[in-house]
Amino acid sequence: MKLLAFVLMLLPTVAFSGAVRLKDLVDFDGVRGNDLVGYGLVVGLNGTGDGLRNSPFTEEIMSNILERLGVNVNGEDFRPKNVAAVLVTATLPPFSRVGSQIDVTVSAIGDSKSLLGGTLVMTPLNAADGQIYAVAQGTVLAGGAVAEGEAASVTRGVPTSGVIPSGARVEREIDFQLSGLTQLRLALREPDFTTAGRIEAAINREFNRPVAIMRDSGTVELSIAETRAASTAHAIGRIENILIEPESKARVVVDQRSGTIVMGQDVRISRVAVSQGNLTLRVEEAPIAVQPNPFAEGQTVVVPRTVAGLEEEEGTGLAEIPEATTLSEVVAGLNALGVSPRDMIDILKTIKAAGALHAEFVVR
Repeated sequence: MKLLAFVLMLLPTVAFSGAVRLKDLVDFDGVRGNDLVGYGLVVGLNGTGDGLRNSPFTEEIMSNILERLGVNVNGEDFRPKNVAAVLVTATLPPFSRVGSQIDVTVSAIGDSKSLLGGTLVMTPLNAADGQIYAVAQGTVLAGGAVAEGEAASVTRGVPTSGVIPSGARVEREIDFQLSGLTQLRLALREPDFTTAGRIEAAINREFNRPVAIMRDSGTVELSIAETRAASTAHAIGRIENILIEPESKARVVVDQRSGTIVMGQDVRISRVAVSQGNLTLRVEEAPIAVQPNPFAEGQTVVVPRTVAGLEEEEGTGLAEIPEATTLSEVVAGLNALGVSPRDMIDILKTIKAAGALHAEFVVR
């Protein structure tokens, strides 16, 4: 009896296959980050900064910074090689408070060769409304290396871009009151009517009353008052870990550059026959120099000689894929042809053109 009670107590927490937490499927209305950008200066570079003749904006901002520090450089001819102009980008997380720190990314915009060892001078970061929300400063951690000599150079990684962990301090907060919401919208990252319906049903089961309603394939609306939660944050905390089994479209994604093929489990192929072979055309030039006979008047003539050939590799035969084939059967059938991943991409595109591949085909 005690064992039965223990099993019944565990049943509500058992996750079925493919179950995903609600917070991994949706975005909550208003709970979002904000992009920040700023224009600054990196100093302390080992001769890898901007060439000021090619980047006059670097000299301009450097003069402005020195003047703010009380150094008058008007009329002076200074062209240091240890300074680079950069763009600083960051994302202000939701509910960030004054004094908290965020990471920033620093990228050169001039002809600087490397930002290794540089230090970003205090740079204000603006949002889309033009207001300053953070100030960045610190040592740049670049992820590359450069080595060069008189006649050659080698570069590994991207030394003209780097990051500053916790390099910006928040100076202004986003004016958003989550507790003032009476309706909370849940936006699905992959809109689907079936998934939205399951989310609605799961939330209503959690509260034992109709508190959520599906508005469309990408939106589920939650009534905060009907949840009887202490606040909007309490309501979100109660529903964000609900397990949902998402539904997805049958989709085939291929990357022609790397030869990668990804197929969903719902991909189906109608009855179709596939044959694959390669055709090679080879043309070679082998000119011959013809010399005149001894004591004969004449000139050396180059006679063209061309060797052309057309080779067709033996085909892999005709393979038939049965109707309503599953993913594993599709992979097994294509592997039976002995084709490479790149040839397999061409085969899948041809099957799609023939109307036998019942899935969305995405080429990257």
